Amino acid sequence: MQESVLTSVILPASLFIIMLGMGLSLTVADFKRIVTYPKAVVIGLVNQLVLLPLLAVGLISAFGVSPLLAVGVMLLAACPGGVTSNLISHVARGDTALSVSLTAVSSFITVVTIPLIVQWALDYYMGDVRSVDVPITKTILTVVVITIIPITVGMVIRRRAPRFADRMDRPVRIASTVIFIAIIAGVIAANLDVIVPAIKQVGLLTLVLNVLTMGLGFGTAYLLRLSRPQSVSIAIESGIQNGTMAIVIATSVLQIESIEIPAAVYGLAMFLTGGVMMWYFGRKQTNNTSVKYENVLGNEN
Repeated sequence: MQESVLTSVILPASLFIIMLGMGLSLTVADFKRIVTYPKAVVIGLVNQLVLLPLLAVGLISAFGVSPLLAVGVMLLAACPGGVTSNLISHVARGDTALSVSLTAVSSFITVVTIPLIVQWALDYYMGDVRSVDVPITKTILTVVVITIIPITVGMVIRRRAPRFADRMDRPVRIASTVIFIAIIAGVIAANLDVIVPAIKQVGLLTLVLNVLTMGLGFGTAYLLRLSRPQSVSIAIESGIQNGTMAIVIATSVLQIESIEIPAAVYGLAMFLTGGVMMWYFGRKQTNNTSVKYENVLGNEN
């Protein structure tokens, strides 16, 4: 997708709105849980920030995708969870507070990890043929502007006007999902000439990556004796990535043709699997899904 008003203005502005909506649902307590109840948070972050990129490297090798698309897959794998994951976790009767906490914390951590992983991917997959370096400072500043700042603004609004934040929570979440779907559709429409060959290359890869990360997230959480709601949320956080962020970084910062395509294709896959998660777990009536995050984690030690 070439540089245009869409990539330089509309996409970043859309992501800013999405992350502002996330901030409206956050409080300082969401970050305090890392220290107070570390087990579930650590398991979720390890799955999302460590195991997901490692799985991506393995699948790229197994499927033998082109260097450009390989970089795109790694960029996607480096991104944090998205606001959509919180909505899916809620409908799937997961631990919504845990989901929100993981999304928020990973968004802050990836300010540093995204440039490092993308730089490694460019060096490893493209080597001497690449014509650009990752602008580390610009990338960090871009991620801060389109994620950290709107999250912080949203949290300030929530602190000063909690009733307004509560009223806006549902419509903002719905709007965020609609914006994300529109962005994916826009990327596909703008790349119709290359999207079909790209789907052949990364379509199955992204689906397998999504399913494996969700399965691994649920499995590790379950084996480490977390509750089912927590396991569901960790699975969803592991598999639902902030594709909008990947697309914005690809088109506005790196400006390398085609590396945003894996994020768009992955978006289709994750809505499919996310829908399955909402249907399968959401229909199950359980006695413990209404237990608050603090009460559930209070027994982990």
